[in-house]
Amino acid sequence: MDSRTFRNAMGTFATGITVITTEVDGEVSGMTANAFMSVSLDPKLVLISIDNKAKMLEKIQKTKKYGISILSSDQQQQSMNFAGQIKERIEADFERVGDIPVLKGSLLNLSCNVVDIHKAGDHVLFIGEVTEMKTNEGDPLLYFGGKYRNLQTIEEKIV
Repeated sequence: MDSRTFRNAMGTFATGITVITTEVDGEVSGMTANAFMSVSLDPKLVLISIDNKAKMLEKIQKTKKYGISILSSDQQQQSMNFAGQIKERIEADFERVGDIPVLKGSLLNLSCNVVDIHKAGDHVLFIGEVTEMKTNEGDPLLYFGGKYRNLQTIEEKIV
């Protein structure tokens, strides 16, 4: 099978959308990702997967820290912004959870210290121990079949 067929097949798995952030020499960087998962409750571990070609890769390798912002349904513009899908970058509204900048207004913000790194094909997996978190109310921004979705559009299709 070719890469496009495999990618389309993986798109049948609905996911939430995150923005991964880190800070190098006072400059905040972020990227949109849906390759995120919870790994362990004790200790509290999460995993992110970053393409070998992504600029964010060397930044997280350098800082050994990252933030996760799980986006709410009203943050699609931020997702598109950090995915490079918008020509004119929009200003992000950051706050800090622990010592990591994260997107304000997200459903969940996590601050993580990298505890393990694994090369996996054309990606690198970063396992992070969660040091602090902040939660907010709201509905998630979802991604399915190559399109942004939200709970309302999914519920309308079910009815």
